[in-house]
Amino acid sequence: MELITSAVVAAIEHGAPGHAPEAVASHYQRLKLAVAKFDGAAAILAAIAALEAEPANTQLQLALSAALSAAKVPDDMETLFAAQGLLDALRPPVALPPAAPATQTAPAPADKSAVVSNYAVVKVYFATDRQRDVGKPPAQRFSGERNVMGGNGPLSYGSCDISIPRDHRMGQLESPSLWRLEFRDDPAKHVVVLSADVQDRDNFFAALKTQIRASAGKSAFIFVHGYNVSFEDAARRTGQMAYDLGFDGAPVFYSWPSRGEVASYTIDENNIEWSTSHITAFLADFLASTEAAQVYLVGHSMGSRGLARAVADLLAAQPQLAQKITEIILSAPDIDAAIFKQDIAPKLAGARNPVTLYASSQDLALAASKAVHGYARAGDSGTGMLIVAGVETIDATGVDTSFMKHSYFAEKRSALSDMFYLIRNHARADQRFLEPVDTAAGRYWTFKP
Repeated sequence: MELITSAVVAAIEHGAPGHAPEAVASHYQRLKLAVAKFDGAAAILAAIAALEAEPANTQLQLALSAALSAAKVPDDMETLFAAQGLLDALRPPVALPPAAPATQTAPAPADKSAVVSNYAVVKVYFATDRQRDVGKPPAQRFSGERNVMGGNGPLSYGSCDISIPRDHRMGQLESPSLWRLEFRDDPAKHVVVLSADVQDRDNFFAALKTQIRASAGKSAFIFVHGYNVSFEDAARRTGQMAYDLGFDGAPVFYSWPSRGEVASYTIDENNIEWSTSHITAFLADFLASTEAAQVYLVGHSMGSRGLARAVADLLAAQPQLAQKITEIILSAPDIDAAIFKQDIAPKLAGARNPVTLYASSQDLALAASKAVHGYARAGDSGTGMLIVAGVETIDATGVDTSFMKHSYFAEKRSALSDMFYLIRNHARADQRFLEPVDTAAGRYWTFKP
């Protein structure tokens, strides 16, 4: 549903049906022909026609999503491939930068994405306080240890190129599978870290400024991963999210020293506390140095602890700088619910927009955390649903297909779709494809069936 709607909206914004480049127009027509075979085709085509007349109308976009869902179009592989082909046609071709003169010191503009044979390449940027392992392959360049030996401080900066296979499924993080007799990474089939290049701070921010300026909204997002995540998987996830969201700006991730092991929960817990001041400093530096007009912050799981506290500290110390933050999105936050409600949420009240919090009553990782700590987590839903002023809480129960029920923010189309409308249209919860649920404690939101 989300992939198809995203493709239609993007194509119309590029002039479809009558004023788009020939390749885009051809793929757009192919997609419309694919949906024409469904029983609900008349309603779908009518919704598309309405969008062609009013491309920026969020309600019409939601109506198209609803019509597609009702006709079960998202279950059809031909239509999904047609939508993906349309999105690929909309991606700009790779342009080789001109040769730089000998005196040039600033980096050339970075390609936001490229298409290489049967996979796309997405460039993502990173800051990390992990220990650097010189000589290791790109994916293992940073370990799960703290960087306490850095001569210029704990942070390293750089960028990664991430492959996205042409038959990528929205929300999936394709990896080698022994069941399919796949024993090594293949960019044509898997989301792979192709490179991890380290830069000094000045060149890092110069490259970021160039890409942000080139985006339509001068935008960027910063992703802070959760517990049990390696540097490699944080990079892969960032590339996948940027690709699936059709993000036009600069995708950035902050990678703190998670061990990337299920058994290392308490070590990760100590490390996110150690990293919080570094996250705060990086956010301040980023907001002051990039001139980004739209900044979206996404925290997952244990990473939400560091991100939420960093933003709270920044709002208190540098409120004008913090006002550059457009959205704060916390997914499955592994934070003590009472502490979040009493100490953190009130400090976030000065944010530019309400905080968006995705919760679930089926999150096994949060259930384990609750058992360890003895108290509910902010990401719990059900009877413990956190409802607090300045936070739009969304019950994501039942939308996840992952084993740990802990990655629904990036692994299920409905959650990604909600983030799509939140980021692309700045639509609040009452303007998105959600249903309100009113309780004695207040209102929260859930996904429409």
